[in-house]
Amino acid sequence: MAQLKRKEECKLTEKVLQFGEGNFLRGFVDWMIDKLNKEAGWNGGVAVVQPLPVGRIDALNEQDGLYTLYLRGLQSGERVEETSVVECITRGINPYTNWNEYIECAKNPELRFIVSNTTEAGIEYKPNQDMNDTDNLTFPGRLTCLLKARFDAGLKGFILIPCELIDKNGDNLKACILKYAADWNLGDDFVNWIENENHFTNTLVDRIVTGYPRDNAKELEASYGYEDNSINTAEIFHLWVIEGKKELAEEIPFHKYGMNVLWTDDVTPYKKRKVRILNGAHTMMVLAAHLCGLETVKQAMDDELVFTFMKKGIFEEIIPTLDLPKSELEQFANDVIERFQNPFIKHYLLSIALNSVSKFQVRVLPSLLGYYEEKKELPKILTFSLAALIAFYRTDAANDGADIMEFMKSASVDEILAKKEYWGQDLSFMGDMIKADLKAIDEKGIREAMKEVIA
Repeated sequence: MAQLKRKEECKLTEKVLQFGEGNFLRGFVDWMIDKLNKEAGWNGGVAVVQPLPVGRIDALNEQDGLYTLYLRGLQSGERVEETSVVECITRGINPYTNWNEYIECAKNPELRFIVSNTTEAGIEYKPNQDMNDTDNLTFPGRLTCLLKARFDAGLKGFILIPCELIDKNGDNLKACILKYAADWNLGDDFVNWIENENHFTNTLVDRIVTGYPRDNAKELEASYGYEDNSINTAEIFHLWVIEGKKELAEEIPFHKYGMNVLWTDDVTPYKKRKVRILNGAHTMMVLAAHLCGLETVKQAMDDELVFTFMKKGIFEEIIPTLDLPKSELEQFANDVIERFQNPFIKHYLLSIALNSVSKFQVRVLPSLLGYYEEKKELPKILTFSLAALIAFYRTDAANDGADIMEFMKSASVDEILAKKEYWGQDLSFMGDMIKADLKAIDEKGIREAMKEVIA
């Protein structure tokens, strides 16, 4: 069986420089660019830069940048599977072995966009870096070198769209670059060019990309009729929220061709929506579901009691605390539920349960406190989920810092609720309801206790 290769020369114009060759960008950004090329004639090529010394650039180059993307999931209740060959990657560049090829990209006047996913730790400033020690530069340091070459060439700046999962990712990336510019004495003119000629956007990305399908790759290759060392898989759902000037969207008009890409003046409400509804629903539900004897999110969604518990928590207690239009929130919530029901993804509850104390503080507690502040009463589902968390940490299944697990297992309810270091404030006012919920769990079992809460 022949390997996946281009049948003719690639004629795309390189408009995008991408830091990161991993599963996520290939299953998200590159898929969108490929659709834009094929459906709108955008003709945009992507040059991919390997951000770490070890990566997949050689494997991508072996296949001329091509790979198969297999999307699978539920859409409006229907099981959907889509397969396409993504063809937008023109070449892969390893700056550790070919720095000059990387820097030469700066001199391409058609290059306009820079995207990245270098993990949460990638956008990092380190003092005392040497601009000429290129192998040991951070990602922002390496990017500063490229931007300086661009400035020296007298070309216009870039639209930078980082996808790292940190708050204010664009602002943080810009701050790192400005620090390196100062450290390396690159001059006021360069700093002014960074400030005024480049657009650093803050973003929110959302798609589960499940990567190489090790269990059935050979079966898929047989159905495709070729070998592919870079098959990628992902769910159907996707969302990209970009905080930036809306006229920039016209330069890369994903939103006009059926892709769920939203340009906005403020990404914060959408981040809050994702954390509170998607992440919050996970954390609210998984510990009780595990105590019910379930193992995966899909099993939880197939369990009528757990499903009802989670759905009531989202629609009756979380959504009322959020600021976006109710119709938008309910649509997003329905999409989240459908994603949880995806039969192709085996998401284990105990994986989600890792470090649940800190997750509860960030994901669930703001909704609980917001509801309490507005309604002057505690929300039953969210409060019960904290009781379930305490019950879960009394078992051997909890996985958290050793000090946290020891404390949660031995402390009284009053001591746990008063632990400001865990919750950001004293939660003792919840004591009566939490104790009642725990008593119900202990005496009647988790399922009977949940039935009473949702009744």
